[in-house]
Amino acid sequence: MKVPFTWKVTGWFMIGWSPEFETGKTRALHYFGEDMVAYRSESGELHVMEAHCKHLGAHLGHGGKVIEDRVECPFHGWQWGPDGCNKFIPYQPDRPNKALRLRVYPVVEQHGCVFIWHHPDSAEPQWEMPDIFGKFPQFTTGPQDYYRAYPEFSRRLEGEPVHPQIVAENAADSAHFQYVHHATVTPRVLDWKMAEREWHFVAGFPDADSDDPDAMALRFHSHLFGLGGAISIFEGVQQHRLIFTCTPVEEGRSDLFYSIWWPRLPGDDSETAPDEIRERVERQFLTTVEDDLGIWRYQRYIEHPALAKADAKPFMTLRKWATQFYDVPAEETVGT
Repeated sequence: MKVPFTWKVTGWFMIGWSPEFETGKTRALHYFGEDMVAYRSESGELHVMEAHCKHLGAHLGHGGKVIEDRVECPFHGWQWGPDGCNKFIPYQPDRPNKALRLRVYPVVEQHGCVFIWHHPDSAEPQWEMPDIFGKFPQFTTGPQDYYRAYPEFSRRLEGEPVHPQIVAENAADSAHFQYVHHATVTPRVLDWKMAEREWHFVAGFPDADSDDPDAMALRFHSHLFGLGGAISIFEGVQQHRLIFTCTPVEEGRSDLFYSIWWPRLPGDDSETAPDEIRERVERQFLTTVEDDLGIWRYQRYIEHPALAKADAKPFMTLRKWATQFYDVPAEETVGT
């Protein structure tokens, strides 16, 4: 997808789920056009940094070892600390090269999801990653009230030709639910507002059994945390929570991450949902991302869209809000 803005977006972006990053092991990653290494130290803390050793360029994620809180290069044993600094050279143990430093990506783990902070010029985080269960305080349910999201209710779609802004623009588009997600009624955007780095909206699904046009069978509350993704909750006959994120891999491609927290049945304290719930969530909800991708994979970005009157204000306001997350211009050669 060709877009007039950079794929090196500023913000918090999801890179996976906590169980995928095992204690004492390294994992190779590639996001924002950069090779990265993730490793969980012996204390359990997760670190993400530039992948290539400053000595002779070996990839720390392929054969690297975790030594206490450091990662050891598989080529010559140079060790790098969680601050990115060289801590140990085995054949000159008293003289690490203190001038060398790998780029470090700040990491946040919450409720089994892993996020990194990305800024194209390596600036420190400019705002905090909001907590998935700290959102929507009007709903008092916490993590203990839901079945686990990973792995049963989580999906990753890799290398898709989708820019994070395209995903974010769904927040201003309720009409597509009927055509893309086969909703039996067309939801309405009931409220939307900008909240600095966040975009908040509420959509309502009209109650088809009511004569009151303002009666809603279901409400969908969603908060975008920059362009990295959205944290949402359903209010009504279903009260599940979800997170849907988009993380650029390189120019023209992103990974999408999707997790659902489904409410526990009364009296059920197991981590995983019963088979009948798992089958229902799989059939009715985990397929929605594929529905969207059926459009996004072949969509052309229209810089000056011909909007309907009902679309225009929220849609163009969201696009203006999105500009704050582009700290560098688009590259001349973009993905197709």
